[in-house]
Amino acid sequence: MPTGPLSDISHVIQLAIAPVFLLTAVGTILGVLTNRLGRAVDRRRVLYAALPTLADDVKAMASQELEFEAKRVALVYKAITLAVLCALLVCLLIALAFIDAFVSLDLGRVIAGLFILAVVALTASLTVFLREIFLAVKSVRAPVR
Repeated sequence: MPTGPLSDISHVIQLAIAPVFLLTAVGTILGVLTNRLGRAVDRRRVLYAALPTLADDVKAMASQELEFEAKRVALVYKAITLAVLCALLVCLLIALAFIDAFVSLDLGRVIAGLFILAVVALTASLTVFLREIFLAVKSVRAPVR
């Protein structure tokens, strides 16, 4: 088995595969989150445009829905921020894994710490996302199209 620089690089590539799969999953989650953000923003625009023409009872419902949508948007922003933080940590982790192969420093603990931080950020993102889903399900819906 070769022990030269090429084998070191291939070993690092093997070790970097798991974080790359995590990065792929985070990218998919970001796609879902941005879609939900777009839908919430679109609904807010529809409600704001219709608000001046609504009857008082429907206007009250629309105002309440606007409050729910504002909370949803804030939660999705937080979830997106945490998911992007996770992705950045994973990218840094992968870069440090490659750097570690070429320098005499032992970056193993730093790499492990970055992985733990990335998983914590992903867990927090998914938790906030779940909270947004629960809020969306129980929000009032004004009869405005």
